[in-house]
Formats: sequence, structure tokens, C-alpha cells
Amino acid sequence: MLTKGSDIVVESLLEQGVDTIFGYPGGAILEVYDSLYKYQDKIHHVLTSHEQGASHAADGYARATGKVGVCMATSGPGATNLVTGIATAMMDSIPLVALTANVGVNALGKDAFQEIDIKGVTIPITKHNFICKSPEELAPTIRKAFQIAKEGRPGPVLVDMTKNATVGSCEYTKKVPDVIGSRNYTFPTSSIKKAVEMIEASEKPFVFVGGGCIASQTSAPLKEFVEKIDAPVTDTLMGKGAYDGTNPRYAGMLGMHGTKASNIGVSECDLLIAIGVRFSDRITGNVDTFAKNAKIIHIDVDDAEIDKNVPVDLGIVGDAKDVIEAINLTLTQQNHPGWMKEIRTLKDRYPLTYDQSRLTGPYVIEQIDNFTDSQAIITTEVGQNQMWAAQYYHYRRPRQFLSSGGLGTMGFGLPAAIGAKLANPDKKVVLFTGDGSIMMNCQEFATVADYNLDIKVVVLNNHMLGMVAQWQRMFYNHHYSHSVLRGKTDLVKLAQAMGVNGYRIDNKTTFNEQLANYINSDGACLIDILIPDEENVFPMVPAGGRLDQMVLEAEQ
Repeated sequence: MLTKGSDIVVESLLEQGVDTIFGYPGGAILEVYDSLYKYQDKIHHVLTSHEQGASHAADGYARATGKVGVCMATSGPGATNLVTGIATAMMDSIPLVALTANVGVNALGKDAFQEIDIKGVTIPITKHNFICKSPEELAPTIRKAFQIAKEGRPGPVLVDMTKNATVGSCEYTKKVPDVIGSRNYTFPTSSIKKAVEMIEASEKPFVFVGGGCIASQTSAPLKEFVEKIDAPVTDTLMGKGAYDGTNPRYAGMLGMHGTKASNIGVSECDLLIAIGVRFSDRITGNVDTFAKNAKIIHIDVDDAEIDKNVPVDLGIVGDAKDVIEAINLTLTQQNHPGWMKEIRTLKDRYPLTYDQSRLTGPYVIEQIDNFTDSQAIITTEVGQNQMWAAQYYHYRRPRQFLSSGGLGTMGFGLPAAIGAKLANPDKKVVLFTGDGSIMMNCQEFATVADYNLDIKVVVLNNHMLGMVAQWQRMFYNHHYSHSVLRGKTDLVKLAQAMGVNGYRIDNKTTFNEQLANYINSDGACLIDILIPDEENVFPMVPAGGRLDQMVLEAEQ
């Protein structure tokens, strides 16, 4: 059937089961938007206030569902405004397809109005990218883009479409999509046998889980695995929720702002089983001293990660779920009562603590955790709010904690909350943000209001770029160089001007009295909570330090 290119774009998205797109129109992509008008009963297009908001919203949608998130923008500045969101998805291995439009083929390379080589721009920050110069290329390219985005280690794919492709017509036949999933990795049985031997020889095993466990849906076999080994569990920021954070075996997050129980435990264990992790610098501290007493098993779908940052004793390349299930089949029940007691003692001796006398970030998050029974979907910005949310909210399941880990993107949280809420309309969505981060994409309050999204935005307002200021306090002699935020913007009025209710709280009594009213209120709201200016995130391992040499609040 002869079909217009722009209609092929929409039909190809429908083939892939896409029901929600985040985007912003412009001249070069008008043909596709005209087709979306005809298909508006089948695909819900969400008009964000900025293209960056569209990319982060699609990312949040993907993190909250496991589906491929889709965003779209026009040529030139529309396309380049997607770049930060694409890079964020790339660093955290999030499946995303970004559709952009471009000028006609005859105008390429001639500095035409709003022309940009977005394919060239995004080569380093995508799994793959394409440019379609004819309508015949559209359907097969979009199908391939979704396959690449989802299979193996997920990531973003960009499809750029010239005007010729979207305006022209060609024959189009619908196609049932291939099953999208992990590649069929065939890891050797000898690797499984070796892993089992190492586990059964261990007296102090520690299980370390990352975002790969969430991408591969490993939670169920992981729970069985941990019980069989009789081991404690720690996680990365991206791995939160892969293992139930309320389980007694959970020792807390690992790394720079991890718990002392996990950091000391990993430093003293004799076997570290790392599943779907990157061993980033924020986790390892000084690589030369990381898990110095341990043999390391590293399970990952990406062979490039094996031995990349930390040398390991056994690397198994494969889908984490498949590998763990294979180990579970042959692993006998292990028992390590002494080791588990040692970790419990560390947890009891070094709990996360904060000043209970004041209204602080940890107190706010802990109370919201209690009030929501650890069931809300949490998005964060980046900085102190992110670390407190990781420390003091308990994540019970995968896809409950959505945060920019690898790139550390301020401005991610609000649009990501939009994507998460649209994907989960019946679940409570809470954003924890700082007064610096919220300004990065504050225009998306208009999107929240326009689509009547019930999102609770909790601003931990210390009138500073919190984490920057903390480093300046600790390592730069309190030189607050351009990190103090004493501007005249009233966040409550800003939210209200865009159609979102806003409230301000400056003491514990009011917070305790009003928390239920605000969290249970209908519709979106911003709660501007004034916390102490010079509050720090503890524990903390100074950059490049040893994990077992943490700075605790009591030591300051």
C-alpha cells in the first residue's frame, strides 16, 4: 500500500506498541505532527515545555516501565535540546528512541535554516544512530532502532529523518515486530561451575547489585540466590529496588555516600559477587584498595565492562537473570551465621544518623517514606537531595527509584516524574529536588498542570547548590564560590504561576501537621521546605579514598 513517509513513522511506532510520545513540534517535523493529528486516538503525544523535558520524560517513562521511551523534536535547536537527555539515558543504559527531523537532502551540508548534523553530534552518546533520506528507509530503520535500544545492554538510539523521507511516499506493509529482549548469550557451563565453586569456598560472601539487575528483571532469582548463599546485599544508586531495601540482609548502598556496614563489609569480604554493575569511581573509591581481601565474580551483559575498572577473578558475560538462574540450579545451600552476625553488628553500630532536633532533608525523606509505606515511585534531581533519597527512602521493588546516576543531570527529576506518572497513573509519584536543580527545568511545571498530573514536588531548600557547597566546606575552606542561592525567585509563586499549588514549610511542627494533607491532596503540588544551609550528606568517602575510611557526621 502506497503510504506517506510521515504516516509510516507513526505506523512503525504503533507496530512497536508505542502509546505515548514526548515531544515539541517545529518546521522540519511538521509532516510527522500532521500524521500524529490523524492518529491521536491511538498515540498520546505529550507536549512538554522544552525538548530537554521531552527527552527526560521519555527516559522516566522507560525507567518506570522497562519499555522503550520515545521522544521527538524538530531540526536544529530542537534536536540539540535532546542531547542532554540522550546522554543521560546512555550513561544509565536506558532504552530510548529519539526521532528528529532535518532539512531536505539537497540542503544537507549547506547551512540551511535550522540544519544540524544531529547524527554526527550524537555518535558518542547513542548505542547507534541513523539518518533516513527516503521514505523507503523509515520503517526498517525504526524497527531496527527499537531492537537496538532494547536488546543486550539497553541504551538510546537516534533516528534523524530528512524532509524527503517524511514528505515522500512508498509501499508500506505492516510487520509484527520481533521479540525484543536480551541477545541469546550462551555462557559456558564451566563459568557457572567455577562460580559455584568460588561461592561454596567462600566464608564471607557479599552480593553487589546494580542497574543491570533491573534491566534484566533479575529480582526474583536474585532473592533466591541471596538466600542460598546466605549473604548480605549492597547496591549501587542505579540498582536500588532490585533487592528489597527492607530485607534484613540489605546492608545499604555502597560507595561514596554508602553505609559503613556495606563499605566495611565489602572491604572485609572474601568474595564479592557483582551483578550488572559498572564499578564506577563513586562506588570503588581508591580502586587499588577496593575489596582488597576478596575474589570478585562479575556478571554483566556487556563484555566491555569485564575488567574495565576493576580486575576480576571470574567474568561471566550474559543476561544477569539467565546467569543467576543457572547458578541457582546447581548451588547448594550455604550457611554463614558468623558473617551475617558481623554485618548485622556493623549495621547496628553504624546506622544512618542525622540531627533530630531540626527540620532536615533526611527527616523529611524518612517521614515521607513512612507515610507512603515505601511504595511511592521516587524521582530525584542530582546532589544532596539525590543522596538523601537513596539513603532514607526504602525501595521495595524495581523501577521505583528514578535518578540520573552516571551523568548526574540536574533538571532530570521533574520531567522524569512526568514520564513516570503517565506510565503509572495509579501510583503515587514524589520528586525530591533541591532549590538549584528545580530551576533547571522548572518550565515543566506547566506540563504537569496542563496534563493534570498528580506529582508531589518536595524541594529541600537550603539556599545553596547543596553538594557543591558541601565540597567547598570540606575541601575548599568554606569558599562558597557561586554556590549560594539567595535570588529573588519565590518557588511557591513560580509553581502557582504555572498552575501548580505551592506551599512553604520552615519548621518540624508544621511539617508534621501538614504532611498528610499535602501528600494526599488532589493534583500536583510543590512543597518548599526550608532546611539548614550548611547541612551535609554523611557518611562520605572523600574522592579517591578507601571505602573503609569514611567520614561520619559524629566525626565533624
